[in-house]
Amino acid sequence: MRPDIERILAKDELGRDDLVALLDISDPDEESALFRRAYEVKRKHVGMKVYFRGLIELSNLCVKNCFYCGIRRDNRAVKRYTLTEEEVLDAVRFAHAARYGSVVIQSGERQDEEFVSFIERLVKRVKEVSHNELGITLSLGEQSESTYRRWFDAGAHRYLLRIETSNATLYKTLHPVDHDYEARLEALRTLYRIGYQVGTGVMIGLPGQTTEDLADDIAFFKKMDVAMIGMGPFIPHHETPLAGSIPDWKEQKELQLRRALRMIAAVRIHLKDVNIASTTALQAIDHVGREMGLLAGANIIMPNLTDTEYRTGYQLYDDKPCMDENATMCTACLERRITSIGETVGYGEWGDSPHFINAKKH
Repeated sequence: MRPDIERILAKDELGRDDLVALLDISDPDEESALFRRAYEVKRKHVGMKVYFRGLIELSNLCVKNCFYCGIRRDNRAVKRYTLTEEEVLDAVRFAHAARYGSVVIQSGERQDEEFVSFIERLVKRVKEVSHNELGITLSLGEQSESTYRRWFDAGAHRYLLRIETSNATLYKTLHPVDHDYEARLEALRTLYRIGYQVGTGVMIGLPGQTTEDLADDIAFFKKMDVAMIGMGPFIPHHETPLAGSIPDWKEQKELQLRRALRMIAAVRIHLKDVNIASTTALQAIDHVGREMGLLAGANIIMPNLTDTEYRTGYQLYDDKPCMDENATMCTACLERRITSIGETVGYGEWGDSPHFINAKKH
């Protein structure tokens, strides 16, 4: 291992150049050392439990037209759907009975009053059905402050809003002109002000993205004082403007996975006590991708609770795994995968971010 990498991995605090060096690692031995160091930090600061966030893909209706997303407004090939309240609550009942600590309600973005009221009512019903035992994360895009407050007052306590990239110029290449980077930043600040545990994240391996951009993303996470990170490799969707943006995609897939794993490890080392999701996108490239994410420093898994009838309608990227596995199959499979690497599932626990808990004490 090169002396400079050894020296960086021995540090408690990393600078921008350190992060760039770690993210640029290509030697397998150095990469293994990076993952071991990240795992040590994970063990010390967040422990060896993996927390389940049962994912409910509520609706694929979306007013946004992001160039990378499979459920973008102008994708006419998608069969649109919205779950009924009872379908959502069936998934919630399953999560509660299976002793998941939390659920995530995710959908395409809408701001109309019908949708806002529907979410407000759903959050209250989730608390009621689970006897206030399930934590609730929302991932519903940019909303007004009054909407965020309504949902927070109803009982949601975490919100995931990915920045996708902290580089404002690169952000413009991913979105139409009516999508405003500053509006996304202000939404994150608003969530923080209200009292949510705020989560964000980025795509790794975007066309035009540099290693320096990724290092700056990590600095952005720290500056924003986020409690949780959800990020994964960029995987093109065939019905989007960025479909052919990586022409040699099949040859690049493994590289995208390695980049994403190094990013997880670098975030863990730099931010220490945040929650980090091992995302399904990792498994889309390698069937053990999520385990690899856990071993690189992640501690959150989001099993899909959406009925298999609807899953083909919620493909943000190509080759999404587990499309035909029901929730019971998914849970059993994940538990086996997690125990196979020597970790345990934090059943019945919200698994709040230690970073958020520690910040509230000060």
